[in-house]
Amino acid sequence: MNSVASHKFSARTQLTTLLLAGTMLAGPAFAQPVPPPTVPASTVPAPSAEAVPAATTVRSITVTGNQRLEAQTILSYLRLRVGQTYDRAMLDQALKDLASTELFKDFQISDDNGALTIQVAENPVINRVILEGNKRLKEDKIRPEIKLSPRQIFTRSKVRADVARIIELYKRQGRFAATVEPKMVSLDQNRVDVVFEINEGPKSKVRQINIIGNEKFSDGDLKSEMATKESGLLTILSSNTSYDPDRLAYDQQKLRLFYLSNGYADFRVISAVAELTSNKQDFIITYVVEEGERYKFGPVNVESELRDFRPETLKTLLPMKEGDWYDAKLVEDTVESLSETAGLFGYAFADINPDFRRDPETRTMAISFNVAESPRTYVERIDVNGNTLTQDKVVRREFRLNEGDAFNSFGVKRTENRINSLGYFQENLEIERKEGSAPDRIILETNVEEKPTGELSLSAGFSSIENFLLQASIRQRNFRGLGQQLQASVNYSSYSKSIELGFTEPYLFDRNISIGGSVYRRDLNSFNFINNDRRTTFQQVTTGAQVTVGVPLTEYLSAFGRYSLNFDDVTLDKTLYYFGDECDPLVAGRYLCDAIGKRTTSLLGFTLAYDDRDNRIRPTRGQSLSISQDFAGLGGSVKYVRTRANASKHFNLGSRFILNVSAEGGYIYPFGSAPTATSDKVRLTDRFFLGEPQMRGFDIRGVGPRVIRYSVDNTDPANPKVVTDTTNRGQIDDALGGRAYYQGRLEVDIPLGTGAKELGLRPSVFLDVGSVFGVKRPTLTTLATFVDPADGLAKNLCRNGTTGAPPTFGSNIDPSTGAVGTAYVFCPTGTTSNLAPFEERFFGDSWMPRVSIGAGVNWNSPFGPFRIDFAYALRKEEGDDTKRFSFNVGTQF
Repeated sequence: MNSVASHKFSARTQLTTLLLAGTMLAGPAFAQPVPPPTVPASTVPAPSAEAVPAATTVRSITVTGNQRLEAQTILSYLRLRVGQTYDRAMLDQALKDLASTELFKDFQISDDNGALTIQVAENPVINRVILEGNKRLKEDKIRPEIKLSPRQIFTRSKVRADVARIIELYKRQGRFAATVEPKMVSLDQNRVDVVFEINEGPKSKVRQINIIGNEKFSDGDLKSEMATKESGLLTILSSNTSYDPDRLAYDQQKLRLFYLSNGYADFRVISAVAELTSNKQDFIITYVVEEGERYKFGPVNVESELRDFRPETLKTLLPMKEGDWYDAKLVEDTVESLSETAGLFGYAFADINPDFRRDPETRTMAISFNVAESPRTYVERIDVNGNTLTQDKVVRREFRLNEGDAFNSFGVKRTENRINSLGYFQENLEIERKEGSAPDRIILETNVEEKPTGELSLSAGFSSIENFLLQASIRQRNFRGLGQQLQASVNYSSYSKSIELGFTEPYLFDRNISIGGSVYRRDLNSFNFINNDRRTTFQQVTTGAQVTVGVPLTEYLSAFGRYSLNFDDVTLDKTLYYFGDECDPLVAGRYLCDAIGKRTTSLLGFTLAYDDRDNRIRPTRGQSLSISQDFAGLGGSVKYVRTRANASKHFNLGSRFILNVSAEGGYIYPFGSAPTATSDKVRLTDRFFLGEPQMRGFDIRGVGPRVIRYSVDNTDPANPKVVTDTTNRGQIDDALGGRAYYQGRLEVDIPLGTGAKELGLRPSVFLDVGSVFGVKRPTLTTLATFVDPADGLAKNLCRNGTTGAPPTFGSNIDPSTGAVGTAYVFCPTGTTSNLAPFEERFFGDSWMPRVSIGAGVNWNSPFGPFRIDFAYALRKEEGDDTKRFSFNVGTQF
């Protein structure tokens, strides 16, 4: 037997660390590439010339040790064939070929005078791939990125590649100190489990940002322009403190834009270097910049080859003037504005190129906006893609352009706004413009991504005051994919019960006419608190229906008409508030006694609405105005005219700050007579009320006219004292509402970083102003101890329900003091009193504004939209009921 040329390449078969060069990867650029396994020449013994002749013929080739692979498959990887002559170099190459397959953990070639035996030990099969230690990155984020999987052949190169992929995933998360240690667990039947032990490490923060070369602007000015922020107490909640190479490049562009917008046309970033600290937990970023000289605008002209574009006219509309400081952002906005203007004339692909002529000596930048010739374009086709539930016609009917129309950029922008206002698709949808089959043809392509349009709100609970309570509402804003709206709501508790069903068709018979209707039943139990105990005051049961029709008058102006018919029944608990068959004003108060009874309201109304906001759901610019009137008296027992108006405007303040300014007001004018001579002509249940949620910082119906009944301390009958502790508001605390109200609001939406935005957080700060007023002053009642002039004894006044004749009311003159202004109740001769002394006071009937400030946040949480507000009342009137914290929650489907 001749000498054997052999080579081994093996792996350990027990639980062990895979000692692969470069598998312990860490840091942004410290992973060394792992070369494929090679066969070092020194590992192959050098046979003698007698053992391996210069040229020997292969008599046979035998494969042994193979289990899964066929012998012919293994031989196909080699260049040796029976009958072929071979030498030492060919045997060396055969060993290298076997190694390159990565199918074997051990292999050798034996030569017996031309009879070659290839003995192999196959690499194991992967049974499982296990991830351990990953908490910040879940398995569903890692597994799609790695290549190893069960039933594959185990190879070291794949392990190295997967380690590198996992490390890269953690780098993208800002965890540059992450390490991955691969291990192998040997099993029977030549199988293994591959375990990736992950040490995630802390998130690498940007400890410091250094800027070298800036003289005109401070480090603070430049850092404020960057997306990347230094880690610290003030940025603890920011997601921009982690290192991101893409953000580093973005910050360089931000710096360049900042300088160019301030006239430094020669500015450049010489270098931007991110250094990882030795502990791999922090980065230090250093920018080297060259500011250059500051330039002003030179002559600014417009050259146009379009016949509809007159250069002399356009030049007067340019925002920059000669002598102004150069502003590259202004130039960019001017190009966009000219493109939009060209689009208004039908030139969809207008080519506008600014020609810059820099003069370093005078430090001026002359610009000529060249508008190249291009054909008018027409809409060849409108494509709608991505809608699976919503029908095409729902999207197409929002288009302000039709196929065959001349292109108009204003119509495209308006279409985008209308589609966004539907609320059916992703935010900030844009219509792509593509070239058509000819130079004068354009294709408008709308790629939509549908989102949930159903809203479900559920709440349930139990309290000592309301016992069991349940609230549920469901609304589908895109019913059957036709844009129809279907809603239903149920409310049940010990104090409130209601059910409502509604349906709206926005395009009746595919015409631009909307029609909607609803039926409802509402049982409301109004309440107040007596010594922190809740007590029902009156019950109002309303059963009714409403029909609404709307038509657009112009692109932005619409008219709506409506008719509703309501049946109301307002009652009081007879066991608490009645004396015999009559309402007892001593217990209920005169205003509640005036409200009781059955009535029918036949209401006919209209609304004129103007709305040019860019998005009705989440607007960033535009305004909305509306005025409405409702006339009650077309039949029924209630007669009044109610007028309301509201207006709002949104301003884009830049940097994604949005300011909303809104105002509204209303007045109700009654017809006919009042229920009694001393009561207001507008019934309690028809008046305006103000408070949470319309005006934050105040409780429900917490603003405006109200009557509070205070207890009277009659320990000393000769000197009774009224207890006016605001924390204990007495036996009655009822809001009366008013005929008129107004309200204003300033609110600024505050943008957050990318991380907070992805969570759906939208904070805001606000200022609310408002008031409700204009109700007839009610007749107040006082029941107090006084000295009876008949016998000189201190007595309480009588209570309705005692024996004897009912009480009588005096002429608003206290017989003991002669004071005028309060109605006193006197007992008939011979009766006694068991009603605690009290005094009623009237507050809040003033047009003077109530003012509150606060902050809130909208959160698109996993369980639905959530709103929380903290508010503080800066100005209030005596008697107003304030509240600092409020929230509401729902869900979407």
